[in-house]
Order: sequence, then C-alpha cells, then structure tokens
Amino acid sequence: MEPKSQKVKLNDGHFIPALGFGTGAPPEVPKSEAVEVTKFAIEAGFRHIDSAHTYQNEEQIGEAIRSKIADGTVKREDIFYTSKVWSTSLRPELVRPALEKSLKNLQLDYVDLYIIHQPVALMPGETLFPTDENGKPIFDSVDLCLTWEALEKCKDAGLTKSIGVSNFNHKQLEKILNKPGLKYKPVCNQVECHPYLNQRKLLEFCKSHDIVLVAYGALGSQRILPWVNPNLPFLLEDPVLSAIAQKHKQTPALVALRYQIQRGVVVLAKSYNKKRIKENIQVFDFELTLEDMKAIDGLNSNIRYYDFQQAVDHPEYPYSEEY
Repeated sequence: MEPKSQKVKLNDGHFIPALGFGTGAPPEVPKSEAVEVTKFAIEAGFRHIDSAHTYQNEEQIGEAIRSKIADGTVKREDIFYTSKVWSTSLRPELVRPALEKSLKNLQLDYVDLYIIHQPVALMPGETLFPTDENGKPIFDSVDLCLTWEALEKCKDAGLTKSIGVSNFNHKQLEKILNKPGLKYKPVCNQVECHPYLNQRKLLEFCKSHDIVLVAYGALGSQRILPWVNPNLPFLLEDPVLSAIAQKHKQTPALVALRYQIQRGVVVLAKSYNKKRIKENIQVFDFELTLEDMKAIDGLNSNIRYYDFQQAVDHPEYPYSEEY
C-alpha cells in the first residue's frame, strides 16, 4: 500500500517523513512485541521509524525493517530510520563506536539520522543510568562541540545520512551553530512538544536556522511511566481538543498530531496498539482551520511531562532556559 505521507526537506538536502513511528516503550512491554508492532506500522504506511540505543530494542526494530524489505513491502531507501547516541557515549571517541554498535544490532549499513539523545553527559560504561551509592546520577563533563565533530565524521563515513540533536535549548543549539569550522548544521532538534508545551519560541528559533523541530510526547504522556509526574493533567482529555476532534469526527490524538504537521513540525506518534497505529496514519486525511489552530495554541501552559529532574544540577541541564 502506498503511504499517504508528507515529507519535510532537511538542511542537508535529505527528506524526513512528517509523521514518524516512535518505538520507545515502557519496560513492561516485552521486547518481542517491538518486532510485531514495527512490522505492523510499516504495513499501515509508516515510513519514518524513531528509536535509540537506550530503548534497548534496536535488534527487534532492525529485524522488523529487514523483514519488510525481504517481503517486498518496502526498499531500504523508503525507510527513514533514526537512532540516538546516549549520554554515556558523548565523549568524542565514543560516538562512532556507539553508532557502529547500533548498526550491528540493527543489521543495517547506515541510519538515516543520528542524533545526540540529550545534552547531559553521564559517566561512560555499560550502565545506561550510572548512579552513586545515594542513587544520584554520575555525570560526565563533555564539550558538546567535540561530540558534534564526531557526529560530522560519522556522516562523512556514510554511517548516517543526516545528523541532529535532541532535548537541546536554543543556547546549546547556538553553541554548535557558532562553532568555528562547523561542517554540518544539525538538521533537527527533537524535543517534547504538544499543545500544553508548544515550544513556540524554540520552533521560531529552529525555523530561523533551517532546523526542523521533531516532536516527541506529542500526545502528552501515559501516566504510568515512572519518570512522568502523575499529577499533571492528561492532554488527551482536554475539553478544547475534544471539542475540535468531535467537530472533525476525529480523535483528540489525531487533532494533537495534525496540529504539529500544520505548524511544520515533524511529529512522532508512539503506540503499541494496532488500532491506534492504523488511526494515527490518518493524520493526512483532514485539516484544522485557522481558528482550531489558534484555540490549540491557547492551551500552551508550559507543562513538561519529561523533565529529567535527576539531571537538574548538571551544567548542560537544558530546561533551566526559557526555551
């Protein structure tokens, strides 16, 4: 089936599908399920798949992609696959080995996009979240400009087509953009973004530098996740979103996804539910009016579900800045 998809041009000439399939799942979801749902998402029409070393599912995602290539559903070049370098591998000499490890797990020759997962460096080693005896994270101190140079080398080596960042504030982006001898600009900044945290200022900043904003947490957050504040309001129950959804005979989730597409934001839809995966691809079947968009803009209340509070003392903690 030919997917109904829109693509967005990146500043390096490559194209990213405007709707992506997010694969991060809570720990209680069995890894084997990632194979099944990713194959299903590709069958449903998803062509952009977002994962990361920390999700610990790249073997399964790779298996799903390769199986859909083998059965003729897609060619490798039809799939846009994103991986991320985790915080324990931000030292420049660790970046390429981290990407090579992801490629080995995926059994793919290249990824389409490789991004810095977040700017807070953690102590290198096998442990994803190294902590001391008091349960406090063990930080590392890394110059992110040097990390960036290592990503540029990965692109030159053909291990990734494009390079970008995630969870960076505008000052951290500026540091890379103003780096002497910059070879490639980040193509994207992947950040939490939804009607309660619409990132208007960061979006304007990114657009002015031809950087695409990619939205994760676009449907708010499931309350069950351990790192999410359970007292925050549940986005998909918002009365304004619900009213707009009813008017268009769509779901609040689809309205929240469509909102991003119309602002020029690339949006990730994360679901391990087949019915919802099928539903999410219908984001291209309707359009919100200017009034709808304004009403949704009005919901912004700077509610951050993923605030990574444990890292607030790190000098690169991104959320102390306004944007």
